[in-house]
Amino acid sequence: MPGLDDLQAHFRDAVVDGKVDVIAPFLAGGRGAMNRLAIHQRNYGTSLVQALLTKFPATAWLAGTSFITVAAARYVRQHPPSAPCIAEYGEAFPEFLARCPGSERMAYLRDFATLEWHVGQVSIAVNRNPLPFDEFAACAVDTLPKTLLTLQGGLRYFQASWPVDHLLQLYITGSAPDVLELSPADVHIEIRGARGEFHFQRLDAGTFIFRQAVFKGQVIGDAAEKALDADPAFEAGQALRSLIGAGAVIGMRTEAHGGDNDND
Repeated sequence: MPGLDDLQAHFRDAVVDGKVDVIAPFLAGGRGAMNRLAIHQRNYGTSLVQALLTKFPATAWLAGTSFITVAAARYVRQHPPSAPCIAEYGEAFPEFLARCPGSERMAYLRDFATLEWHVGQVSIAVNRNPLPFDEFAACAVDTLPKTLLTLQGGLRYFQASWPVDHLLQLYITGSAPDVLELSPADVHIEIRGARGEFHFQRLDAGTFIFRQAVFKGQVIGDAAEKALDADPAFEAGQALRSLIGAGAVIGMRTEAHGGDNDND
Protein backbone atom coordinates (compact mmCIF):
# COMPACT_ATOMS: atom_id res chain seq x y z
CA MET A 1 0.00 0.00 0.00
CA PRO A 2 1.55 3.33 -1.02
CA GLY A 3 2.01 5.99 1.63
CA LEU A 4 -0.28 9.00 1.92
CA ASP A 5 2.15 11.28 0.06
CA ASP A 6 2.31 8.86 -2.87
CA LEU A 7 -1.47 8.47 -3.00
CA GLN A 8 -1.92 12.23 -3.02
CA ALA A 9 0.62 12.56 -5.83
CA HIS A 10 -1.11 9.84 -7.86
CA PHE A 11 -4.50 11.46 -7.31
CA ARG A 12 -3.07 14.79 -8.45
CA ASP A 13 -1.73 13.13 -11.62
CA ALA A 14 -5.14 11.61 -12.27
CA VAL A 15 -7.03 14.89 -11.86
CA VAL A 16 -4.53 17.21 -13.54
CA ASP A 17 -2.92 15.01 -16.20
CA GLY A 18 -5.55 12.30 -16.65
CA LYS A 19 -3.14 9.54 -15.56
CA VAL A 20 -5.63 7.25 -13.81
CA ASP A 21 -3.96 3.84 -14.12
CA VAL A 22 -1.92 4.06 -10.92
CA ILE A 23 -4.66 5.45 -8.69
CA ALA A 24 -7.54 3.36 -10.09
CA PRO A 25 -6.92 0.25 -7.92
CA PHE A 26 -7.12 2.34 -4.76
CA LEU A 27 -10.47 4.03 -5.53
CA ALA A 28 -13.33 2.63 -3.48
CA GLY A 29 -16.82 2.11 -4.82
CA GLY A 30 -16.39 -0.23 -7.77
CA ARG A 31 -17.18 1.04 -11.25
CA GLY A 32 -18.77 4.19 -9.86
CA ALA A 33 -15.42 5.32 -8.49
CA MET A 34 -14.15 6.26 -11.93
CA ASN A 35 -17.27 8.30 -12.58
CA ARG A 36 -16.68 10.20 -9.35
CA LEU A 37 -13.05 10.76 -10.35
CA ALA A 38 -14.27 12.17 -13.65
CA ILE A 39 -16.35 14.71 -11.70
CA HIS A 40 -13.21 15.88 -9.90
CA GLN A 41 -11.40 16.16 -13.22
CA ARG A 42 -14.17 18.28 -14.74
CA ASN A 43 -14.48 20.48 -11.65
CA TYR A 44 -10.72 21.06 -11.62
CA GLY A 45 -10.61 22.21 -15.23
CA THR A 46 -13.83 24.22 -15.08
CA SER A 47 -12.85 26.08 -11.90
CA LEU A 48 -9.46 27.13 -13.29
CA VAL A 49 -10.92 28.22 -16.62
CA GLN A 50 -13.48 30.28 -14.73
CA ALA A 51 -10.70 31.77 -12.60
CA LEU A 52 -8.91 32.94 -15.74
CA LEU A 53 -12.09 34.40 -17.24
CA THR A 54 -12.63 36.27 -13.98
CA LYS A 55 -9.09 37.64 -14.06
CA PHE A 56 -9.24 38.70 -17.72
CA PRO A 57 -12.75 40.04 -18.43
CA ALA A 58 -11.44 42.94 -20.51
CA THR A 59 -9.33 40.57 -22.59
CA ALA A 60 -12.42 38.44 -23.22
CA TRP A 61 -14.25 41.62 -24.27
CA LEU A 62 -11.44 42.45 -26.69
CA ALA A 63 -10.76 39.04 -28.20
CA GLY A 64 -14.13 37.38 -27.71
CA THR A 65 -15.31 35.13 -24.90
CA SER A 66 -15.19 31.99 -27.05
CA PHE A 67 -11.58 32.62 -28.07
CA ILE A 68 -10.46 33.26 -24.49
CA THR A 69 -12.40 30.28 -23.11
CA VAL A 70 -10.79 27.86 -25.55
CA ALA A 71 -7.36 29.35 -24.88
CA ALA A 72 -7.94 29.17 -21.12
CA ALA A 73 -8.87 25.48 -21.33
CA ARG A 74 -5.64 24.77 -23.21
CA TYR A 75 -3.64 26.85 -20.74
CA VAL A 76 -5.08 24.95 -17.77
CA ARG A 77 -4.08 21.61 -19.32
CA GLN A 78 -0.56 22.75 -20.16
CA HIS A 79 0.10 25.00 -17.15
CA PRO A 80 -1.40 23.62 -13.93
CA PRO A 81 -1.05 25.82 -10.83
CA SER A 82 2.40 25.78 -9.25
CA ALA A 83 1.40 27.70 -6.12
CA PRO A 84 -1.47 27.20 -3.65
CA CYS A 85 -2.73 30.78 -4.02
CA ILE A 86 -5.18 31.11 -6.91
CA ALA A 87 -4.49 34.87 -7.03
CA GLU A 88 -1.05 34.04 -8.44
CA TYR A 89 -2.40 31.83 -11.22
CA GLY A 90 -2.40 33.15 -14.77
CA GLU A 91 0.68 35.36 -14.90
CA ALA A 92 1.90 33.59 -18.05
CA PHE A 93 -1.53 33.62 -19.70
CA PRO A 94 -0.92 36.82 -21.76
CA GLU A 95 2.20 35.29 -23.31
CA PHE A 96 0.30 32.05 -23.94
CA LEU A 97 -2.51 33.96 -25.65
CA ALA A 98 -0.07 35.60 -28.02
CA ARG A 99 0.91 32.14 -29.33
CA CYS A 100 -2.64 30.89 -29.84
CA PRO A 101 -3.93 30.53 -33.41
CA GLY A 102 -6.01 33.57 -34.25
CA SER A 103 -4.07 35.97 -32.06
CA GLU A 104 -2.07 37.18 -35.06
CA ARG A 105 -5.02 39.41 -36.00
CA MET A 106 -4.58 41.19 -32.65
CA ALA A 107 -0.93 42.16 -32.37
CA TYR A 108 -1.71 44.13 -29.21
CA LEU A 109 -3.39 41.23 -27.38
CA ARG A 110 -0.38 40.25 -25.25
CA ASP A 111 0.24 43.84 -24.12
CA PHE A 112 -3.44 44.35 -23.35
CA ALA A 113 -3.75 41.14 -21.32
CA THR A 114 -0.51 41.91 -19.48
CA LEU A 115 -1.83 45.33 -18.50
CA GLU A 116 -5.03 43.72 -17.24
CA TRP A 117 -3.00 41.21 -15.23
CA HIS A 118 -1.10 44.04 -13.54
CA VAL A 119 -4.35 45.85 -12.79
CA GLY A 120 -5.70 42.73 -11.12
CA GLN A 121 -2.57 42.30 -9.04
CA VAL A 122 -2.40 45.86 -7.73
CA SER A 123 -6.10 45.95 -6.93
CA ILE A 124 -5.66 43.26 -4.25
CA ALA A 125 -2.70 45.00 -2.61
CA VAL A 126 -2.85 46.79 0.73
CA ASN A 127 -1.42 50.29 1.04
CA ARG A 128 0.92 51.17 3.87
CA ASN A 129 1.39 54.61 5.38
CA PRO A 130 3.80 56.60 3.20
CA LEU A 131 7.05 57.81 4.68
CA PRO A 132 6.70 61.48 5.74
CA PHE A 133 8.59 64.02 3.67
CA ASP A 134 10.41 65.17 6.82
CA GLU A 135 12.26 61.85 6.88
CA PHE A 136 13.81 62.68 3.51
CA ALA A 137 14.55 66.25 4.47
CA ALA A 138 16.63 64.92 7.37
CA CYS A 139 18.65 62.65 5.09
CA ALA A 140 22.13 63.95 4.23
CA VAL A 141 22.41 64.94 0.56
CA ASP A 142 25.58 62.92 0.04
CA THR A 143 23.84 59.72 1.17
CA LEU A 144 20.88 59.99 -1.21
CA PRO A 145 22.62 58.35 -4.22
CA LYS A 146 23.21 55.23 -2.10
CA THR A 147 19.70 55.17 -0.64
CA LEU A 148 17.28 52.35 -1.36
CA LEU A 149 13.57 53.12 -1.34
CA THR A 150 10.77 50.69 -0.61
CA LEU A 151 7.64 51.45 -2.61
CA GLN A 152 4.00 50.55 -2.07
CA GLY A 153 3.19 46.94 -2.93
CA GLY A 154 0.36 48.01 -5.21
CA LEU A 155 2.63 49.49 -7.86
CA ARG A 156 3.60 48.02 -11.22
CA TYR A 157 5.51 49.45 -14.18
CA PHE A 158 4.82 48.22 -17.70
CA GLN A 159 6.21 49.31 -21.06
CA ALA A 160 3.92 48.39 -23.93
CA SER A 161 4.35 48.57 -27.69
CA TRP A 162 0.73 49.58 -28.22
CA PRO A 163 -1.51 52.20 -26.54
CA VAL A 164 -3.33 49.49 -24.60
CA ASP A 165 -3.98 51.81 -21.67
CA HIS A 166 -6.30 53.80 -23.91
CA LEU A 167 -7.99 50.59 -25.00
CA LEU A 168 -8.49 49.43 -21.41
CA GLN A 169 -9.94 52.82 -20.48
CA LEU A 170 -12.51 52.40 -23.25
CA TYR A 171 -13.51 49.05 -21.73
CA ILE A 172 -13.75 50.47 -18.21
CA THR A 173 -15.89 53.43 -19.28
CA GLY A 174 -17.97 51.44 -21.75
CA SER A 175 -17.29 54.02 -24.44
CA ALA A 176 -15.69 51.91 -27.15
CA PRO A 177 -16.51 53.08 -30.69
CA ASP A 178 -17.93 50.69 -33.30
CA VAL A 179 -14.61 50.76 -35.17
CA LEU A 180 -11.25 51.37 -33.56
CA GLU A 181 -7.86 51.36 -35.23
CA LEU A 182 -4.73 51.18 -33.12
CA SER A 183 -1.25 52.10 -34.27
CA PRO A 184 1.94 50.85 -32.60
CA ALA A 185 3.33 53.27 -30.03
CA ASP A 186 5.69 52.84 -27.11
CA VAL A 187 3.91 53.77 -23.89
CA HIS A 188 5.25 53.73 -20.33
CA ILE A 189 2.55 52.94 -17.82
CA GLU A 190 2.46 53.13 -14.03
CA ILE A 191 -0.32 51.04 -12.48
CA ARG A 192 -1.30 51.64 -8.87
CA GLY A 193 -4.04 50.16 -6.73
CA ALA A 194 -5.16 48.77 -3.39
CA ARG A 195 -8.25 47.21 -1.82
CA GLY A 196 -10.22 46.77 -5.02
CA GLU A 197 -9.35 50.12 -6.57
CA PHE A 198 -6.80 50.99 -9.23
CA HIS A 199 -5.69 53.61 -11.68
CA PHE A 200 -3.01 53.86 -14.33
CA GLN A 201 -1.18 56.71 -15.97
CA ARG A 202 1.42 57.27 -18.63
CA LEU A 203 4.86 58.49 -17.62
CA ASP A 204 7.60 60.03 -19.70
CA ALA A 205 10.47 57.66 -20.44
CA GLY A 206 12.89 59.14 -17.87
CA THR A 207 10.40 59.12 -15.00
CA PHE A 208 9.28 55.60 -15.89
CA ILE A 209 12.84 54.23 -15.95
CA PHE A 210 13.65 55.96 -12.66
CA ARG A 211 10.57 54.69 -10.84
CA GLN A 212 10.85 51.20 -12.27
CA ALA A 213 14.50 50.94 -11.24
CA VAL A 214 13.70 52.15 -7.72
CA PHE A 215 10.80 49.68 -7.54
CA LYS A 216 13.14 46.85 -8.51
CA GLY A 217 15.51 47.71 -5.66
CA GLN A 218 18.16 49.91 -7.24
CA VAL A 219 19.61 52.81 -5.27
CA ILE A 220 18.51 56.33 -6.17
CA GLY A 221 21.83 57.21 -7.83
CA ASP A 222 21.82 54.19 -10.16
CA ALA A 223 18.15 54.69 -11.00
CA ALA A 224 18.80 58.34 -11.87
CA GLU A 225 21.75 57.44 -14.11
CA LYS A 226 19.60 54.99 -16.07
CA ALA A 227 16.92 57.64 -16.50
CA LEU A 228 19.49 60.21 -17.67
CA ASP A 229 20.84 57.77 -20.25
CA ALA A 230 17.37 57.57 -21.74
CA ASP A 231 16.46 61.24 -21.34
CA PRO A 232 19.19 63.89 -20.90
CA ALA A 233 16.51 66.33 -19.70
CA PHE A 234 15.59 64.10 -16.75
CA GLU A 235 15.77 65.89 -13.38
CA ALA A 236 16.44 63.48 -10.52
CA GLY A 237 15.47 65.89 -7.76
CA GLN A 238 12.11 66.65 -9.28
CA ALA A 239 11.45 62.97 -9.97
CA LEU A 240 12.27 62.05 -6.37
CA ARG A 241 10.03 64.78 -4.97
CA SER A 242 7.21 63.65 -7.24
CA LEU A 243 7.57 60.04 -6.11
CA ILE A 244 7.52 61.03 -2.43
CA GLY A 245 4.65 63.44 -2.94
CA ALA A 246 2.58 60.69 -4.54
CA GLY A 247 2.80 58.69 -1.30
CA ALA A 248 4.56 55.86 -3.13
CA VAL A 249 7.51 55.51 -0.73
CA ILE A 250 7.02 53.53 2.50
CA GLY A 251 10.63 52.97 3.56
CA MET A 252 14.23 53.96 2.96
CA ARG A 253 17.62 52.49 3.72
CA THR A 254 21.06 53.91 3.04
CA GLU A 255 23.48 51.28 1.74
CA ALA A 256 26.53 53.01 3.17
CA HIS A 257 25.22 52.79 6.73
CA GLY A 258 22.81 49.87 6.48
CA GLY A 259 20.20 51.73 8.49
CA ASP A 260 16.48 51.13 7.94
CA ASN A 261 13.66 53.60 8.25
CA ASP A 262 10.22 52.15 7.60
CA ASN A 263 6.89 53.70 8.38
CA ASP A 264 4.22 51.25 9.49
